[in-house]
Amino acid sequence: MAEIISGKVISAAVKERIAAEVAELKAKGVTPGLAVIIVGTDPASQVYVGSKERTCIELGMYSEKYELPESTTNEELLALVERLNKDDKIHGILCQLPLPRHLDEKAVIDAIDPKKDVDAFHVQNVGKIMIGDYDFLPCTPAGIMEMLKFSNIDPQGKHCVVIGRSNIVGKPMAMLMLHANATVTICHSKTQNLKELCREADILVAAVGRAKFVTADMVKEGAVVIDVGMNRDENGKLCGDVDYQNVEPLCSAITPVPGGVGPMTIAMLMQNTLTSAKRCLK
Repeated sequence: MAEIISGKVISAAVKERIAAEVAELKAKGVTPGLAVIIVGTDPASQVYVGSKERTCIELGMYSEKYELPESTTNEELLALVERLNKDDKIHGILCQLPLPRHLDEKAVIDAIDPKKDVDAFHVQNVGKIMIGDYDFLPCTPAGIMEMLKFSNIDPQGKHCVVIGRSNIVGKPMAMLMLHANATVTICHSKTQNLKELCREADILVAAVGRAKFVTADMVKEGAVVIDVGMNRDENGKLCGDVDYQNVEPLCSAITPVPGGVGPMTIAMLMQNTLTSAKRCLK
């Protein structure tokens, strides 16, 4: 029977720690502030942004939300980012992705002050992650590392296979595993012998965005399986990238969907905002 790595339980512990630190910081005159920008009316993005706002309030942080119409221009969006860069009340700026097609995502990410880039997507922060001297970590990979630590799963010396090479999850996930002394393989749509490579993994991270993509014949007995996916199955039910029902009996530990990695992503966003706010004391 696999250990179920619960993001709900672990994120609650992380948020409790953050709330205590926020209270200490506020006593010294600094309230961590997060500004979230959303453009358009994508339902999934609306849910994520609402959750981030509620968590801010729950932890005693200051929150600003900017809901912009689909017709927003690049110039208007960049002007808002520049204003928030200069706002001393704001320690973290997050622009909810994906943006509508007519907007320049890269230009927006590049415009955010690296010191307020709590998503850790700015090229400067990405470079710092590469060399292991970072201020912020991308929230989902950071959340996964926190889950492993909480569950006493040490990547050192293990073979970690990451399926997916996105800038948001796959690449930084591989880098954090490398920093934790794992041996890392990154797989993607052009990888040959994918099934065989996955079966060699001690830790398998699925971040491919396809429902139930990882099947039982791709998983080694006793592996730790981390499911980053958030999809809908043929019945419209939430599911991950892993065929949970058939894979779970093989694992030593596995994350569920929902209730696995998702809650950790928001918790680590709050951690990054707190880290940014602490700079005000230096």
